[in-house]
Order: sequence, then C-alpha cells, then structure tokens
Amino acid sequence: MQRSNDRILTTHAGRLLASNNLGQIAPAAGAPANREDLLPAIKEGIHEVVQKQMAAGIDVISDGEVGKIGGVTYFGPRMNGIERKIPSGDGPTMMSQRTNERIEFAEFYASLGTFRNPSPERLVCVGPLSFKGESEIQSDIQLFKDELIKVDSTAAGGEQFMCALAPGWIEHGLWNEYYKSDEEFLFGIAEAMQPEYRAIVDAGFILQLDDPGLPDTYDMIVPSPSIEDYRKFAELRVEAQNHALEGIPEDRVRYHICWGSWHGPHTHDLPLKYVVDLMLKIRAQAYSVEAANPRHEHEWKVWRDVKLPDGKILIPGVVSHATNVVEHPEVVADRIIRYAEVVGKQNVIAGTDCGMGARVHMQIGWAKLKALSEGAELASKQLWHS
Repeated sequence: MQRSNDRILTTHAGRLLASNNLGQIAPAAGAPANREDLLPAIKEGIHEVVQKQMAAGIDVISDGEVGKIGGVTYFGPRMNGIERKIPSGDGPTMMSQRTNERIEFAEFYASLGTFRNPSPERLVCVGPLSFKGESEIQSDIQLFKDELIKVDSTAAGGEQFMCALAPGWIEHGLWNEYYKSDEEFLFGIAEAMQPEYRAIVDAGFILQLDDPGLPDTYDMIVPSPSIEDYRKFAELRVEAQNHALEGIPEDRVRYHICWGSWHGPHTHDLPLKYVVDLMLKIRAQAYSVEAANPRHEHEWKVWRDVKLPDGKILIPGVVSHATNVVEHPEVVADRIIRYAEVVGKQNVIAGTDCGMGARVHMQIGWAKLKALSEGAELASKQLWHS
C-alpha cells in the first residue's frame, strides 16, 4: 500500500454522492430494485464522483459506493438465505432504535422526528448465507475502472479503493432466524462476504472494510455493559472479520471504524482507548478512525501510549461529516501534524471521519474534501520543510 513518503497523501472514508440530486440511487417507493433500470444513473453518478474527487485533489479515491443500491442494506439482494419480511422475535440491537444516548436525550430525538422506519419489514436471515452477487460486484468494479481509465490510463487497478461492509456491521441490519448462535451467524456472514472481498482485491483495488460496529455497538446495548464484557463481545466480531480475510494480503486491506454518522450528542460513545488494540488485530495494513469531530478529536493522544505496529498506516479523519462548517486548511494541517508527530509522517494518510454522502449537503462535502487536500499540502510543507 502506498505511503506518505514525500508528502501527506489524502483519501476519504468511502461514501459520496455526486450531488444531492444524483447518487442516492434508489428505485421508486415500494418498487423492487432493478439494477439494469438504474444503470444509467449509476454510471453518471460514478462518473461525477470520480471527476470531483480528482478536482478536489484527493489522492486515493473510490467509486463513492454509488452502485450499492439500498445503502447499508445493499448486501441483501447479493446473498442467498435472506428475505425481506416482518421478522419474528427481537431483531438486531441497532434496529431497535433504543440506545443509551437516545434514552438520555429522548426529548432531543423526539423533536427530530427521525430514526423511524414506518415499514415493519426487515432483511431476515432464513437459511444458510452464501454470496450470489457476482454480477453486481463485477459491474461495480468495471464501472469504476472505466471511469479511472478516462481520467488517467494508469489509475485503473492502482491505489484506489472500494468499500464493503464488515460482518459485525452487517449483523446490525439483518435479523437472524436461522443460525443457532451469534458465533455461527457472524461466521456465516463472514464466509458469505468473502467472494466480494476477494473480487475487489483481485481487481487490483484496495479493500476498505466498514465496521462502525466495533466501537459503536457499545451504546446500543441497554443498559451499558462493562468494558470487560463488551470487549469479549467485540473480540468475536474481530475473529469473524479475520476469518473473512483469510488468504487476502494485509497490504491490500484498510479498516474503517467510526461512531455512527447521525448528528447527535455522542455522549455515550465508547472511547477509542478501549478498542484500539482490537482494531489493530484486524488483518489490515491501514486503519481509518474518527479524529475531527468534537467527541473524538482529542484521541490523537491515544497514540502516545499505543504504538502503531511496524508497517501499518493510520488514516485519521481530519475533516468531519458532523458539521456543515468547512474546516480551514490550517486547522486540517494542525490535525495532520499532531498524528505525524506521534506515529511518523510516512505512516499517516489524511482522511475523513466518515463518508460525506448523505451526511452533509454535497456542495459542502466537496468543499471539505478540497480543504482536506489543501490542509495536507500545508502539513507536507511543514513536515518536509519545503
């Protein structure tokens, strides 16, 4: 994986929209998703996000996840063993919409009128999980490659990346009515996702694994568990993730964690220090963490006590999806320099806290990515004294 050997490289956390009117690819309300019908919009969306990432000066770019119809539930049509129906019994913790934060700030959340899904139907695991999304992932790969060739004939298959969900995050949006234990369920998801992971890497791209659940599930368990109990819970998810990565070279993998993209108080977020060692157990070369929003900006100090293993790369988020304020490039540079001073400048790639798509208006999102590249340039001049 490329390193910041002579300047700070830039990237982002994956999800982008070409604009607020294009990129949130979805069928009409109540209609089944038909990829063929949506293909022209998907192509246009990928074209725009590639062009705009290049214009913003981002080094390591993605397809913006434009082709993932349904967003975080895109995996549903790509797996055997899943049906959309009204589930029986209790579902995933996250989908219950009952968290410690929402209990404490009930008045605030009631005033928003959000976080509700009027439909009782959910994705439900009703049989053994296996991958059937070969055509979809190959389509995503080819559309991205086609756009990269248009902007740079050497870019296709280079140091660009594509995202896929981690088993521990898929678990949040999928009812289990088939597997007998959490462990069987998680490892079933892991094995079903292996073909998608391998397809991305075999195509020459970096695989980014999205796993907000590693730290974020803590707030979703009511009442809050002890740190010791939660770490045992998280360790199983780490084991399942590594099982899914068997045979994939570490230097083709980066791993993203965050504390959720909603614009709320985040007072119940689990501090990074309690899961940082578990994150570093994931078989990846690079780790993407939130580092810009007010609840986590101070956590650069964690790396004073935790040594980044040799050969690893840290991707701190130095612009945030949690505010419409566009960070000044000098603020971005200061954030980058803090990390460079504690883990080594060659081990830092500047990123974002989470994907900008659907978290801020994309006019602001693209401005934030421009501020990211400008801040990285300022930091590079200071760090390399040029």
